[in-house]
This record gives sequence, structure tokens and C-alpha cells, in this order.
Amino acid sequence: MKGVLLVNLGSPDSPTAKDVKPYLDEFLMDERVIDTPKWLRNIIVRGIILNTRPKKSAEAYSKIWWEEGSPLIVISERFQKKLQKATKMPVALGMRYGSMSIKSAIQELKQKGVDEILLVPLYPHYAMSSYETVVVKAMEVQAEHFPDMQLTTLPAFYKNPDYIKVLSDSISKGLEGFDYDHILFSYHGIPERHIRKSDPTKFHCQLNDKCCSTNSVAHHTCYRHQCLDTTALVKKELGLDPEKTSSSFQSRLGSDPWLQPFTDKEFERLAKDGKSNLVVITPAFVSDCLETLEEIAMEGQEQFEEAGGKAYKHIPCLNDNDDWVALMAKWVNTWEENESLPV
Repeated sequence: MKGVLLVNLGSPDSPTAKDVKPYLDEFLMDERVIDTPKWLRNIIVRGIILNTRPKKSAEAYSKIWWEEGSPLIVISERFQKKLQKATKMPVALGMRYGSMSIKSAIQELKQKGVDEILLVPLYPHYAMSSYETVVVKAMEVQAEHFPDMQLTTLPAFYKNPDYIKVLSDSISKGLEGFDYDHILFSYHGIPERHIRKSDPTKFHCQLNDKCCSTNSVAHHTCYRHQCLDTTALVKKELGLDPEKTSSSFQSRLGSDPWLQPFTDKEFERLAKDGKSNLVVITPAFVSDCLETLEEIAMEGQEQFEEAGGKAYKHIPCLNDNDDWVALMAKWVNTWEENESLPV
């Protein structure tokens, strides 16, 4: 029997330092998030970051926390429930980090008679610290605890034409009634070394526009290329003026080189360049979370307006958008019927 396993990032159980600390520990101790030797990661995370970050993060979470709980969890559950109604297969939801584990989600599917799973990482793009870590963790859990179950993974879907259409339609609706003079595509940032580590050729990725526009097998795992490709595809779908759009990267951590330009610096630059009315979208996420609701929708607006900007609008992620649910249902049902992956 076939089933679907949706996996998103995860969340602390509450917006308190007590619950944020173990969540951050699990997240930051992931070797695909902070990719240093374990002894050094221990010093960085448990000796430095966890002494101050939990309180600050808890304050940020408290700003965006909903009455029902973590926005990311609530949105993911809404999406899962809608998808369940659109397919005959059991659909379970797990998180890469936090108490809603991948193991418990697979156990839920097993109890329903599932022995063949379609793993759906809820990330459009491939990156070590998002898509890859979900796949590796799920494979480890399956091998250790569910050796008789089969696991198939949905590929990164950032350039799938149907996905681009759904994303573009959502953006188009968000633009209605707002007289913008610039649209900023803000993607989650990653260290530059992650790009090079993910390059199977070990020489193609030079972290410039030339390598990103030169066809290569490296693009299958190049986060930078995939993000810029998403921007280009949406611009083409919506017929956006190239002079009124740009891409940037947010949420950097530490002093190592990260993908640029940085979103917070772009807020300042755009305002000082005379862009008065700014729209920001966050296509690296399919579900709104701390990075979109607090960092972009709240802090971003403050940074833009302090730099001289006048009007600011953050367009929400796809979340449980009915068109997005219908597209995912189309993908999983196609897999159930003929085992082909349509993306």
C-alpha cells in the first residue's frame, strides 16, 4: 500500500527559551546546517550560540505565534488535511526538527498499512541545509526502524511549469491594488561553501552569473542557480519589468561568506535608490514561518521604512492555497497510478 510523507522544517513547541533551546540545538547541530567537524560544531552551538540565541529567538517567535500554535506547524497541518481529501492514499506530516518527528510520521503510515512511501520535502529548491537533510534523515530512519518499507523522493520542483504557474498566480493576486515600483525576491541564504560542496563536478560552481547561466549537471544541486532560475521563470510568466525586480538572500549566520546580495542591505539600497513602494516575496518557502513572518514581514518593513521607503508589502507563501494543494495532489496521484514522478 502506498502513502505520502510530507516533511517541513519544524518548530519549537512554544515561543519560550525553554522550548526554543532544544529545537535550536537539534537544528544547528545538524552537520548539513553547520558543516564543521562535530567538535567545532559543539563549541559553536553549545558553547556560544545556545547561551544567548534561545532568548532572542523566543522573543521573535512570540511576535508571530498564533493562538493555534506555530504558524509553520498550523499551515503544514492545514495543507496535509486538504491534500488528504484529494487523494486516496494516507498522508502523514513530519518535521525535520522538533517533536513532530519523521520517525513518528512513518510509524503513523505503517500503522495504516503503508509499505511504500513517497517522501515530499516541502522545499522547492535543493540545498544541503533543507532538501538534502530531510532526504538523508528520512533514509536513515527508514533503514534503521522500517527496513521493509520502500522510500521514493519527490525531486526539487522549483522549475516545474505547473508549480511556476501556481506560484505566479499567487503573486499576481498579492500584487492587486498595490502600486509597486520594485519586487524583491528574497531567498533563504546559505554559506557559499555549501554551493561548492554540492557541486558534483567540483569545478563548475564559481558563484557568479556566468556559471549559473551555463548549462551543467551541477545545476541539479546548485541552490543559487535554482533560486535565480525561479525568479527568471516567474518574471517571464508574469511579464514583469526586469528593471523592477531583483533577488537577494536572507538569514545569514556567522562571519563566513554567504550568498549575496543580502536582503537587509537591499532594503536599504532600494529605499536610497528611490524605490518608494516595495513588494517582497519569499519563494524559498512554501509555508510562512519565522523567517517570512518576523524577519521579512516585520523587520523588513521597519528596515525599508527607516531607510526612506514609503509603502511595503510582503506577499504570503503558498501555504494551503487551493491551487497549490491541487497541484501536489496531481503529483502524488500520478505517482500512485504509474510510479512516475512528474517533476
